[in-house]
Amino acid sequence: MTRKYKIAFMPGDGIGADVLTAAKIVLEVSDFNAELIPLDIGFTVFEKEGEPLPERTIEGLKECDAAFFGAITSKPRTDPDVQRIEKQFGTTYSSPIVRLRQIFDLYSNMRPSKSYEGNPLNFRKIDGSIPMIDIVTFRENTEGLYSGIEFDSLIPELKVLPKFKEFQNRTGAEDSEIRISCRVFTRKGCERIIRKAFEYAKNTKRNKVTVVHKANVIRATDGMFLEIAKNVAEEYPKVKWWDENIDATTMWLMKRPEEYSVIVSSNMFGDIITDQAAMLTGGLGFAASASTSNDFGVFEPNHGSAPKYAGQNKVNPIAALKSMGLMWEWLGETELADKLEVAIAQNIKEGKIRTYDMGGNNSTTDVAKDIAQKFTLN
Repeated sequence: MTRKYKIAFMPGDGIGADVLTAAKIVLEVSDFNAELIPLDIGFTVFEKEGEPLPERTIEGLKECDAAFFGAITSKPRTDPDVQRIEKQFGTTYSSPIVRLRQIFDLYSNMRPSKSYEGNPLNFRKIDGSIPMIDIVTFRENTEGLYSGIEFDSLIPELKVLPKFKEFQNRTGAEDSEIRISCRVFTRKGCERIIRKAFEYAKNTKRNKVTVVHKANVIRATDGMFLEIAKNVAEEYPKVKWWDENIDATTMWLMKRPEEYSVIVSSNMFGDIITDQAAMLTGGLGFAASASTSNDFGVFEPNHGSAPKYAGQNKVNPIAALKSMGLMWEWLGETELADKLEVAIAQNIKEGKIRTYDMGGNNSTTDVAKDIAQKFTLN
């Protein structure tokens, strides 16, 4: 008997509901045996309850095998709506997706960026040629500049440090005029994401890894990241690897993206690289992700909540569908994942049913139904 899974179903905000509803169309024609558990997350919940990630959601996730997530609206602390809600409930807003990653130790964020034959949004070089891009980026997901360790002024514990004294003397900034966001790395955090990338390269026979950093300037954290990468690489003699500064990578991605295969980087640099790679392969409507620990995973499209399109049934659902495929693959349902990948490729190559971003006039639902039909025939 096929195992029955418990999958957290978390539409979130804006178009999250649109794309997850579309994904259900494909889910329902598959033989994936799962109970969908609706759970609340996002700015809409924050508006109602003063908490974007309620405790009931955290507890519910602990009972599930994986989570399928739509999108959230993320606003800065200076936003008037955020300030109003914080005052109303006496709470402080923080990113629910960052908290989710930290609570469940979802240290590995994997984001594939792939060109599909027939996609009118594929990147073209100056000579008009279309390189076939197939990049998988591993982004450390719980540390770095997204650690959430920040200060709204120069606190006494930091003020006494010589480097801060020198900085203050040089800039003339008062304590209250300084804001600090800490970029915190650990050896464990660096090693496990680097090893994840090398293992993936070996197991998928890609055998190429690019380590992206800025160790020539950010010496303490990226220096350690690069040092650990060199040590890990020695354990994978059949995997070719090289390292690059982040600014060089963003340049070379625009010039020769087809030369990259597996990329590994820190939290913020990985975030930047994957958005760029997504635009080279069609945009965020094609950008899927898998945030995983050793025993739990959250699968989501990389696009935001796009409030202006919410409920219009017009956005591209392929990123959400690809995220569902990543979830199936992670759960070991590789046959389902492979069938879905073929159906998506067929839809794009055929080019008859397309959303507005690809120059078409079909709805989110139309695309999902077409892919669902192709899925059943594979």
